[in-house]
Amino acid sequence: MVTVLAGRLDARTRAFSVEEVPTPRPGPGEVLVKVEAAGVCLSDVHLIDGTLTPLYPQGDTVTLGHEVAGVVAEPGAGVTRWRPGQRVLLQAGEERDGVVWTRGVDYDGGWAEYAVAAGPTLVEIPDELPFEQAAIIPDAVSTPWAAITATARTEPARPAGVWGAGGLGVHGVQLLRLVGAAPIIVVDPLAEARERALAFGADLALSSDDPELPARVRGETGGDGLAFAFDFAGVPAVREQAARCLGPGGRLVLVGLTDRPLTISDGTAFSYFQQQVLGHYGSSDEHVTQLVELVRRHRLDFSRSVSGVLPLAEAGEAVGRLLRKEGSPVRLILRP
Repeated sequence: MVTVLAGRLDARTRAFSVEEVPTPRPGPGEVLVKVEAAGVCLSDVHLIDGTLTPLYPQGDTVTLGHEVAGVVAEPGAGVTRWRPGQRVLLQAGEERDGVVWTRGVDYDGGWAEYAVAAGPTLVEIPDELPFEQAAIIPDAVSTPWAAITATARTEPARPAGVWGAGGLGVHGVQLLRLVGAAPIIVVDPLAEARERALAFGADLALSSDDPELPARVRGETGGDGLAFAFDFAGVPAVREQAARCLGPGGRLVLVGLTDRPLTISDGTAFSYFQQQVLGHYGSSDEHVTQLVELVRRHRLDFSRSVSGVLPLAEAGEAVGRLLRKEGSPVRLILRP
């Protein structure tokens, strides 16, 4: 039996290991993809530490990795759109029987030498887009893009705040600048993250422990407060702080995940000023294809987003680096 390497998680024990598994085969309507790059996301870390649990697991173990790019190796029966050698990225999930399943969570993902994907979940990428950059589009970039354009319905020349300048937040800054939000204010406790946010296009970067933070936000926005605030950190205290910085009609979008309660300290003011809290999760297929087209048209560049590349065999080390925030990474990439 021919085997390949894969990063596998036992959902019962949360034990993770890189091990040999049988080479996957594409079924009807599926495509076998030779993985060239796979992103390491904080969600992967949370799956390993037990913070997140698959909703629709297909077994006790799963190959992690929902940010994947590679080359078509073998189309399955009935697939005519894809041919060997085409450069592709994979959507982070697919709909089955009316339910959205997440790649690398509910079914096998791309921390592997080869991955199987349903034909419609492949997106062709331009030759000039490196696999390492293409891999992160389906989540690290598409999630903030969907939050900004679809959930928040961000408008140009209106103030926006970003809490958390990690893998999602720093792309949020880049994308807010693309759609014309102004000013863009970033809040993060790490000085290195604040400096990076400024390099990505933020107008102002503040520490979350600054006691004058709400006043400084209002000073930067002409006293109005934020029209849009994005929590990319998933921290309860962050959400309450962001809510206090909203202006009349302001929208707080919850992107970072947490199982803790949301608290609004002044419910009367929140209602009086007709503010909103909006939940957000992931992105849809069109958001990924939009981003690929923007890259193709040279509107976006993700060369600064790849903080390091490690071999697949060192996936455990990559998880540890992300957990420790070693080097304040945007995205670490695994290469089989």
